[in-house]
Amino acid sequence: MQPDRHQRHHRHHRHHRYFREEDCSLADFIDVVERNRDAVRTTHAQSVNEHVPFYDCASLNRTLDDPLRRMALQQEWADVLEQGAGVFVLKRAYADTATIDAASAVFEAIIHHERGAGSAPADHFAKAGANDRIWNAQQKLCLRAPEVFARYYANPMLVAASEAWLGPCYQMTAQVNVVRPGGAAQQAHRDYHLGFQTAGQAQRYPAQVHAMSPFLTLQGAVAHCDMPVESGPTRLLPFSQRYAPGYLAWRRQDFRDYFESHQRQLPLEKGDVIFFNPALFHAAGENRTAHVQRMANLLQVSSAYGRAMESLDRVAMCEALYPVLLERIAQGALTQAQTDAVIASCAEGYPFPTNLDSDPPQGGLAPESQQALLRRALNEAWRHEDFVAAIRVQDRRRLA
Repeated sequence: MQPDRHQRHHRHHRHHRYFREEDCSLADFIDVVERNRDAVRTTHAQSVNEHVPFYDCASLNRTLDDPLRRMALQQEWADVLEQGAGVFVLKRAYADTATIDAASAVFEAIIHHERGAGSAPADHFAKAGANDRIWNAQQKLCLRAPEVFARYYANPMLVAASEAWLGPCYQMTAQVNVVRPGGAAQQAHRDYHLGFQTAGQAQRYPAQVHAMSPFLTLQGAVAHCDMPVESGPTRLLPFSQRYAPGYLAWRRQDFRDYFESHQRQLPLEKGDVIFFNPALFHAAGENRTAHVQRMANLLQVSSAYGRAMESLDRVAMCEALYPVLLERIAQGALTQAQTDAVIASCAEGYPFPTNLDSDPPQGGLAPESQQALLRRALNEAWRHEDFVAAIRVQDRRRLA
């Protein structure tokens, strides 16, 4: 019996430890994308649209409160990201859209300020100036409006989704993208890490690194306005993350043509959040409306075991955020889960790398992390100046 195309494809990549752009096969890609689309059961989903599961966050709150049910949901999300459509949507993740509006106002103020300073940030896969972009929106929001930051990131859904793919101690970063009416679409691509390499650079990494790269980051987007299809929400090619040499294939015109003819767009409402595998072929769409200022906060969540794309001054962020958290906790305005969500979006959760001479392991394993210090200070209600002194000492101990 002759092996089927999937078997031949698997054997080819198992025996060839390096991928080459010229070896990418559109026929194999189509087979991988179209085969076995019902492999993942989405029992917690409220609905499925274009093979993409939609989850109603209001009905998931109790699920997240139960450790076993939470784990089952997170396993489902991980399966969707790895072998399913590669993308899922959390409907009404922000039930109170006033929080979204408050953050949007801050982001627009940052955009106007940076424009006034003559800044025109380049986009990764679109012409500079085609979109409004805020790099390092995470730190800028925290330092400019820590109260808004605390409300915005006090969202346990973001934690559950991030940990489903990356585990704990992840690093949250974000970049705001605004596509104005008439804004052009991006080219199809994959994302960081290997997606941000040239074809020549990516070919130098062995096949197992291509397989590993998608597990180091998680892509997300918070919808800051209603996004009908004509406004250009992210164009997606479900199941395309399953093609092993895709970090080389997405640049080829035949693959881009297939993407253009088979991509799908999902309308979103303000407060929805979409998460997808960074290896999924995707691209921002064209804004064909006359009035929708399509704003999304693009979340790039990094594994504790990888390198985030942006460098953040997390000490300054923690210092700005601490009095806000202390006051809101004292007022009973934050649950423990919400507090943990804000901390996870601000402070560094992984204690390495560090200087082990000056910052030795505690109990023989690891030093105290920045998150652990922040949590301890909040639990003991330290004065702001005492926390500032402690986190700066901790930061200096980490330096070589």
